[in-house]
Amino acid sequence: MIEIETEKLIGTVSHYYSKIGVAVLELVDTLRLGDSIRIVGGIDTDFIQTVESMEIEHEKIEEAKTGDSIGLKVNHRARKGYRVYKE
Repeated sequence: MIEIETEKLIGTVSHYYSKIGVAVLELVDTLRLGDSIRIVGGIDTDFIQTVESMEIEHEKIEEAKTGDSIGLKVNHRARKGYRVYKE
């Protein structure tokens, strides 16, 4: 993939629920439905996806802000510490 320098770090993964494919993100910037994000970590994880579903405390939301801890449906496995960038 392309260098990350042009992308903005928006958070990190704090937990991953493999059975339902949901990552918990700790945000340091805003995130909205429809945003394109890139999740990077480990030696072989680097994928891009569109934010299609996110929740706070099991309530669906359209926008999350700095400091929020959100559940995000992801297309691939994401482990604790993986970095999340906004495309």
